[in-house]
Amino acid sequence: MFKNILLATDGSEHSLRAGEKAIALAGCHEGSKIDIVYVIDGKQSKEDVLESWGFDAGDKRKQKLQMLEQKAKHQGILYEIIFLHGEPGPSIVEYANKHEFDAVVIGSRGLNTFQEMVLGSVSHKVAKRAKCPVMIVK
Repeated sequence: MFKNILLATDGSEHSLRAGEKAIALAGCHEGSKIDIVYVIDGKQSKEDVLESWGFDAGDKRKQKLQMLEQKAKHQGILYEIIFLHGEPGPSIVEYANKHEFDAVVIGSRGLNTFQEMVLGSVSHKVAKRAKCPVMIVK
C-alpha cells in the first residue's frame, strides 16, 4: 500500500519521530522506498554559512540526517536523500505532487493554536495541498 514514501525532515526532534514512523511504514511492504527531503530556505542557508564559516554547511545538514540513515539501513529500507532549495511548504508539496508518492510523512513543529492560525505550519500547508495522504507525527 505505501511503497513510495516521502519523508520531509529538518533534523528536529519532531522530524526524527516522523522518520521512525516512515521507516515503520516502509518496513510493512517489501521493496518500499523512502525519499528523505530536506528543504533549505534562504534564511536558513544564510545562518548556516555564518555559523559554519570555513566549514561546509552541507556537512552539518548531512549530520542531522545521519540517525535516520542509520535506522533505514538497519531496517533494510531503500532510501534517497534529496536537498531542495526554497520555502519548505511549497517545495515539499511541489516535490510530492510531481513524484506521485503513496504517502507523505512529516513532523509537527508544535505551534500553539494562535501561532498556527497566524503563521501557518509547514505540516498544515503540506496536508492541505499534497495530492496523497499525509501523516503528521507529533
